[in-house]
Amino acid sequence: MAILKLEWPSPVGVNAIYSDRLAGASQSPYDSYNLGDHVGDLTQAVAANRADFQQSMPAQVCWLQQIHSTKVVDAHAASGYLLEADACVAKRAGAACVVMTADCLPLLFCDKQARVVAAAHAGWRGLLNGVIENTVAQMAVEPQQIMVWMGPAIGPQAFEVGAEVRQQFIAKSGEAESAFRPSAAPGKYYADIFSLAKQRLNALSINNIYQQGSCTYSEPERFFSYRRDGQTGRMAAAIWLSQ
Repeated sequence: MAILKLEWPSPVGVNAIYSDRLAGASQSPYDSYNLGDHVGDLTQAVAANRADFQQSMPAQVCWLQQIHSTKVVDAHAASGYLLEADACVAKRAGAACVVMTADCLPLLFCDKQARVVAAAHAGWRGLLNGVIENTVAQMAVEPQQIMVWMGPAIGPQAFEVGAEVRQQFIAKSGEAESAFRPSAAPGKYYADIFSLAKQRLNALSINNIYQQGSCTYSEPERFFSYRRDGQTGRMAAAIWLSQ
């Protein structure tokens, strides 16, 4: 497959896709549609995969250097890994907001009037520290007008974290406690990153949330997973406005 369209009721003028790991140029352990140029894959293989990804859209892809931050940039100002950030926003056609993941949660945003789109990379650090809140603030539209798609990410049966991670989330909001359950290992918990993201979105009065539902860790034939494999590729999710 490689390139897939989102299943959500986005308005006319909003376009979005995401990728899986199939039908690309990369060899094991990056087989085969790896879009990350920072994971040790052959340069020419990544370039071929990225060229194919770019051909899927008329807008210029905004590749970010993701650092698990809460920084949000203008997709029109970013050009080929020049900017360190974990989210980007576009308020006109011509640039595609893109994030790469391999267990972390990709979030795509748009408003119901197709005036602005955004993409955010939400690992637990970015999610904890406010990447969702910063992205929504940069969109500068009423939260009730925002729609959000949550893509493939590590599922709650596989995302094991330490007690300190759980405590940090609970310190931000007591509601977060419901997104953790004890694992068999002492002092460890399974975290539901989808629920944690929904809680943050709901707190901003964003309730139009759509979830792809796949667990990257549990589907090795379809998705890259850093937790599962360590050395692996990266998938991408992209959103852009039509002319």
